[in-house]
Amino acid sequence: MGYVKYNIGDKVDFEIVETNGEIIKSKDLKGKWIVLYFYPKDNTPGCTTEAKDFTSLIDEFHKLNAEIIGVSPDSVDKHKKFISKHNLKVKLGSDENKELLEKFGVWQLKKNFGREYYGVVRTTVLIDPEGKIAHVWEKVKVKDHAKNVLEKIKELQK
Repeated sequence: MGYVKYNIGDKVDFEIVETNGEIIKSKDLKGKWIVLYFYPKDNTPGCTTEAKDFTSLIDEFHKLNAEIIGVSPDSVDKHKKFISKHNLKVKLGSDENKELLEKFGVWQLKKNFGREYYGVVRTTVLIDPEGKIAHVWEKVKVKDHAKNVLEKIKELQK
C-alpha cells in the first residue's frame, strides 16, 4: 500500500470529536460500514464538492448500513458553519491536534508552487462492519468519488 499506515484487513480503532461536541468512537459503530474520508479544509472547492456529493448519496449509504465521517483539522465551529452553509448531512470530525490524521498517515509534507507545508492528503478509508480496513483510496480525485465508494461497498457486500 502507499502512505496510509494501515493495510487491508488491519483492525482500526479511532475516536474523533463530531460537530455536536460528541465523541464518535469506531467501536460504537461496530456492525456498520464506516466511510472515513480525510479532507484538507472546509469551504474550499474540492472539499465542498466532496461533502456535497457524499450528502447527496447519504440515503443510499444508509441503506447499505454505512456511516460517513469526514475528518479535517478544522475546528468544530468551522464545521458547524460549513454544514449550515451547504446543508450537509454527513458527520464531520474535528482533528485540530491532527492525532487521527497522523495515525492514518494522511498529514504530510506537501508542495505547492515551490512552497512546502504540512497538510491533509485527500484520502478515504473504508472500514468493514468488523472494524477492519476493507479498502483505501489515496490521493483522491473528487469527481465521482462518493459514487465509487458506494459501488465498492455494494461490491464487497456480495
